[in-house]
Amino acid sequence: MKEKIILIFNIVILTGCLCFFFLFYGPIEEVRILWITSAMNTKNHRYLATMLYDNKTIQDILFTNRTIEVSEISDLNLISMKTSSNFYSKWDKEIVEHDKDALYKVISVNGNGYHGKLVAIYDASKVRLAVSKHLGEKGEFITDVVKKERAVVAMNASGFLDYDWNGNGAIAHGSIIQNGKIISQYSSANTGGGIVGFTKEHKLFLGKITAEEAVDLGIVDAVEFGPFLLVNGKSSIFLGNGGFGRAPRSAIGQRKDGIVLFLVINGRIPTSVGATMNDLAEIMKRYGAFNAANMDGGSSSELLVENRFINRPVGGGKDGLRAMPSFWIVVEK
Repeated sequence: MKEKIILIFNIVILTGCLCFFFLFYGPIEEVRILWITSAMNTKNHRYLATMLYDNKTIQDILFTNRTIEVSEISDLNLISMKTSSNFYSKWDKEIVEHDKDALYKVISVNGNGYHGKLVAIYDASKVRLAVSKHLGEKGEFITDVVKKERAVVAMNASGFLDYDWNGNGAIAHGSIIQNGKIISQYSSANTGGGIVGFTKEHKLFLGKITAEEAVDLGIVDAVEFGPFLLVNGKSSIFLGNGGFGRAPRSAIGQRKDGIVLFLVINGRIPTSVGATMNDLAEIMKRYGAFNAANMDGGSSSELLVENRFINRPVGGGKDGLRAMPSFWIVVEK
């Protein structure tokens, strides 16, 4: 009996080792690409790639899976803020056709290996940035922020220091501007992008500039994150998966007519593996975004409408949520 147990144990160990080597060193290159790009995109967990692969393998994969961002800054003169009842595609029709007095509209989006929700906000003046009241000490849960701000729509915004995936949302990556003042500054992670924020005319601005320069330009609410997806209607170039892998995603954008778009894609679940940066750019372009940027993703991707989650968060912590430093919200008053 003892010999049989040992035999079974050895078979299990051997099977596990064979599966491991097949997945990480076998013929399925997509596994290596996804593993390396996902690990190397983090600031604190690159060892997950370096302990399995040599530097040449890592660098070769990163070179063929990278992002070349648009180098322009947003030309706000091209944002007309004038809506029209005409539409040019079936996706544009979904945005344009809405109840006369509607503040927002929820639209389902589906693609190869993913599904999610897009919220069109018809009055850009109702969009603002909410920040944890404990910024620098700890973040807040999106559900608490919604109650505090009386928001009808809320989505996560910038990333934060997250050592060993146990970060409490205290320190945001990059800068945060609220009400025209810089309230937080920290060295940004390797996310690309730059300043993503709204002017007092409620136009979304994207630019690789400093927080001080952004304030001088009249940016009132902003975070620093990325990568940029679209700038002045031009898409960044995403080779392979862009170097960011496939995961739950969040993004913000604005059309020429001023309509603001919140986008969240589910990921890490059987029915939706997640989206690449190229997927996000294509979705935003499809729905008419003129400027759009990626926000923090993964376990931070959360989207609430009328106090109800319309995506499926995959974070840990309270009720499966994560405490975070900043949020894009929509308020009625």
